[in-house]
Amino acid sequence: MAEPIHPAAIHHLPPFVTAPGETDVLFVAMAIFVLLAVIGVGVFYLKLHSLPEQLAHRGQKMQFQIVAVLGLLALFTHNHAFWVAGLLLALVPLPDFGTPLSSIARSLERIAASTAPETSAPPAQVLPLPASTPDQTMPPTTAAQPAGKRGA
Repeated sequence: MAEPIHPAAIHHLPPFVTAPGETDVLFVAMAIFVLLAVIGVGVFYLKLHSLPEQLAHRGQKMQFQIVAVLGLLALFTHNHAFWVAGLLLALVPLPDFGTPLSSIARSLERIAASTAPETSAPPAQVLPLPASTPDQTMPPTTAAQPAGKRGA
């Protein structure tokens, strides 16, 4: 029971024109395409945005944390300078100062342990100091007097 075409309409309608009451297939297909395109662009943006963090993951923990903070700042402020700084920091390896310093500390501990005396001597006894008598104490100086009483 299809309705007849209006007599003023052309007889060869394009395929994207639907009859009244039917589903518009082109509209549904384009809606799905736009939805998938928006999701795809969002995933690509977030993957690209997390690139510095993925590169810094192989580095040191402190470097990774700084790059992650720069990435979050770039994401929330839309300032691309933070992202570029994070990318450059992720690509440049930072020198490792901790490993040589800890090696030096271990070596010094071994040297100190090897030169320490092996005998366990009793601790030296502390002798009490002799009590001082009042005549042995030092006389008061002028600096000890209050400021108003000097030279009086």
